Amino acid sequence: MDKTKTSSTMKWLGKFIGISKGSYIISVLCAIISVLSGFVTYLFIAKIVSALIDGNKDMKYYLIQSGYIALFWLLNKLFHVISTSLSHKATFGVLAEIRRLLTKKLSLMPLGDVLEESSGTYKNIIIERVDSIETTLAHIVPEVISNAIVPIGIFIIMLSIDWRLSLLSLLSLPVGALFFSLMMVTSAEDFNNTIVKTKALNDTAVEYINGIEVIKAFSKTKSSYEKFVIAAKEGADCFINWMRRCNVYQNVGMTLLPAQFLSLLPFAGWFYLTGKASGDDIVMIIVLCLGLVSPFLVISGYMDDIGKMGIIFGEVTNILEKDELSRPKEMTKKPSDNTIELKNVHFGYKDEEVLHGIDLTIKDGTVNALVGPSGSGKSTIAKLVASFWDVNEGEINYGGVNIKDIPLDEYNKFIAYVSQDNYLFDETVMENIRMGNPSASDEDVINAAKTCGCHEFISNLENGYNTIAGGAGGHLSGGERQRISIARAMLKNAPVIILDEATAYTDPENEAIIQKSVAKLIKGKTLIVIAHRLSTIVSSDQIVVIKDGNIESIGTQDELLNKSALYKKMWEAHISSKDTEVA
Repeated sequence: MDKTKTSSTMKWLGKFIGISKGSYIISVLCAIISVLSGFVTYLFIAKIVSALIDGNKDMKYYLIQSGYIALFWLLNKLFHVISTSLSHKATFGVLAEIRRLLTKKLSLMPLGDVLEESSGTYKNIIIERVDSIETTLAHIVPEVISNAIVPIGIFIIMLSIDWRLSLLSLLSLPVGALFFSLMMVTSAEDFNNTIVKTKALNDTAVEYINGIEVIKAFSKTKSSYEKFVIAAKEGADCFINWMRRCNVYQNVGMTLLPAQFLSLLPFAGWFYLTGKASGDDIVMIIVLCLGLVSPFLVISGYMDDIGKMGIIFGEVTNILEKDELSRPKEMTKKPSDNTIELKNVHFGYKDEEVLHGIDLTIKDGTVNALVGPSGSGKSTIAKLVASFWDVNEGEINYGGVNIKDIPLDEYNKFIAYVSQDNYLFDETVMENIRMGNPSASDEDVINAAKTCGCHEFISNLENGYNTIAGGAGGHLSGGERQRISIARAMLKNAPVIILDEATAYTDPENEAIIQKSVAKLIKGKTLIVIAHRLSTIVSSDQIVVIKDGNIESIGTQDELLNKSALYKKMWEAHISSKDTEVA
């Protein structure tokens, strides 16, 4: 195991627990009192046994000792309840903070790093994985600590009575611990295997459900379902095989660990018969030995859970320690205007460079279109301007300030970004639009919808603006989702608007409505458009032709038709397709 990673995980674990340090400390103290109270009952039991051996027939004495046993038993249960209540409450706070840190981290990471993992993976870690450690963490902090401390005190008392019998009582512990260690040898590998197989099952299930329309349309039900069945079987088998490997070691360990009397009783009898130990001392050692076993059993019961928790915290810390976008916390220099400049910008996904030294100026208040063949780098430029990634080389300036010198929260206020993959939340249409400006009134939302040509179709929905959009906007069509996303961006009222093929799925009539709306709303703003229909960007102040990660040409519609062979070819293909549609 990587010691550096383990150290990092422990550092984060300490930080997480520190979030509710006060509650955990009180919880541990209550747990110690609980365990000590349970231990004290053994002392009174020892006194009763010794009295019986000595022939004491005073019933009052036994009643008093029994009363003490009942009292400390109640204290044991009471402080256990207090301890676990406090630790569970503290742990829920810790888990909430972990989830907050994870979601915040995702917002600070480069988009490329986030997209390397599926949304299902992040969802599993943030929801299921984090939730699965609640019970373990809530019990480990108070119970393992208290059950590790108290046996030390018990053993010291045993040593003071008879050190020989005390040491002999421990002979079964290392043997039992050995079997538990053997059980844990492959636990990390086995648990990682369950994570991989469970992730595959989740991804397959999501794929099957999301693609059910295509599966039915192309009669792929059998093959797709078989894929899901295989993933489900592998997901179950990995747990079953893991448990099978652990069964023998766990059962032997659980049998031997508490079997201290196997070594203690024969020697205790010999010591008594040879006069090397008194009956009272032997009785006390035997009873204390019973109190010594219980804490070890509690700790051993958490060994597997501790291993799982360590792996889950490793997953959490792996996300928390990923690189972030390099941004300061405070703005030191204010942008002079909304002009955007790309200077010698190089960028690549992993080891493959897709932009090769882009130099481009997008002036304040102008309409700029990025066009080019699929995969040429248009969307990459737009996403770099939106600060979804950091450039590998060169710089992007906003109003004369490098965007790396502008806090991310501040820079986000300057940009309204609408992509071709529009995401709506499982909220009302009203609230989905309002996310562009949380302080906007209902009237502001409706006005934005009217301006963007959304009001009519929204009014015709079952509950109008109070209609639930569904998960990822699933209750609406692709064109409806796009128009709502554009309304949301317009409501944000940012000085720079980026439309990354945002009208890809809208019909020509609605696209014309949106284009007219955009024309009204961009006065005094900077607009960057990536459009698949060239007819929608002919009046742009600047059209930038991108090819293979380089700028092939820049100009207006008329200029490019005269000097750019690529643009002329694209335009002719576009006109030809429009004529075909009309025909």
